[in-house]
Amino acid sequence: MSKAALARRVGVSDVTISYWESGTIKQIGHERLVALAEALDCNLSDLLQGTPSAHLPHGILLLRVSQPPPWQSSCGHPAPSLAGLPNTALTDGCHLVTPAPGERFDFLTEGDLIALRPLDAFGDDGLYLLESDDELQVRHLSRNAQGKLRIRGERSELDDVLIGALPFRVLAHVCIHWRPLPAAE
Repeated sequence: MSKAALARRVGVSDVTISYWESGTIKQIGHERLVALAEALDCNLSDLLQGTPSAHLPHGILLLRVSQPPPWQSSCGHPAPSLAGLPNTALTDGCHLVTPAPGERFDFLTEGDLIALRPLDAFGDDGLYLLESDDELQVRHLSRNAQGKLRIRGERSELDDVLIGALPFRVLAHVCIHWRPLPAAE
């Protein structure tokens, strides 16, 4: 995007954008920061911390351990979903998500791509995005022979609990999980 286009989206002149880039203007008002984050399609925290999100194709959301699910924090824009793809049974209502650089989740590695369907209850066995103690985590959930919910991390069994007494909040089901191909040697 050109400097002039960015300036129009934020509601300032392209000279102001140049001053922000060069550091000549060191303080930017909250309203302008929010508009800038929206125009750049990034999180306000990324903008303030100076750690821009990785360049991702449009519609792929970044998953971070200590932030809300990315479809809930999309700078006021409706979060993109995979609605309209041929296999709607798998993809309708899903969001395309990847772990943010440096973030660690069980069952996911940097570069993985997942289709997450937001929901608030356990359904079928599989991987789920959960919130516990204000942190996001990915766990494998399945029902055991006694009807309890088995919660498993990548390297260990964590717990068997009654479904009505979950120690976390279910946020989404991992519908599809893609891993990048290993680099050729």
